[in-house]
Amino acid sequence: MSIALYNQLLEEKKAAYKGGIYRLSQIMFAYNSNRIEGSKLTEEQTRFIFETNTVISKDEESINVDDITEAANHFALFDYMLETAPCPLSEDMIKEYHAILKRGTSDSRLSWFRVGEYKSLQNTVGDLTVTSAPEKVAEDMSAMLKRYDTKENVSFESLVDFHYRFEKIHPFQDGNGRVGRMIMFKECLKNGIIPFIIEDQNKAFYYRGLSEYPKEPGYLLETCRHAQDIYGAMCEKYVPLQ
Repeated sequence: MSIALYNQLLEEKKAAYKGGIYRLSQIMFAYNSNRIEGSKLTEEQTRFIFETNTVISKDEESINVDDITEAANHFALFDYMLETAPCPLSEDMIKEYHAILKRGTSDSRLSWFRVGEYKSLQNTVGDLTVTSAPEKVAEDMSAMLKRYDTKENVSFESLVDFHYRFEKIHPFQDGNGRVGRMIMFKECLKNGIIPFIIEDQNKAFYYRGLSEYPKEPGYLLETCRHAQDIYGAMCEKYVPLQ
């Protein structure tokens, strides 16, 4: 299905068609991936930004400007991901993903925050308290990509493993989860695997999966498979099976 899905996503993107799987994927992905990272935008507000470039708010509700910016940036990142899906994964591509996601945010105005570049300060992710030190990131990323490139056949399991290793490195100051999940979507399309979107309602299971992965990879694999089932069922309504 992923070949048919990829072609359908590209066709709908080029046609600016807003009634199919491209529109649904954009809204579902941006809403959930940003929400996992703390965005307060609702799914309806995310949809309005995508469809009308405006934001609706309830009575005197305050809306974080970064939430709006990062929703719009996520839409742009998804488009760039579609353009680069057939290409080999590289450090330059991953850095560009980060640059698109964080461009124009308040983080980008901080002197120590490197948009599109590896982190300058130590950071953490969930219970994965030990991530790569800033001075080790380039070396660790290079080694991870070389290890990944040696695989003759990329499987669902190897993609989830790559995602864990990417999040364990946590190469950027912020935005790692969203970049990492976008990479998984890209690599699924590239390798003939049905892609998936982790939903915010499953955030606890997702973080538990990352935390427990070294001892029990099944938790993260099960969470991702569940997400794959949901997205795959949605796709079948719009894309013919192959």
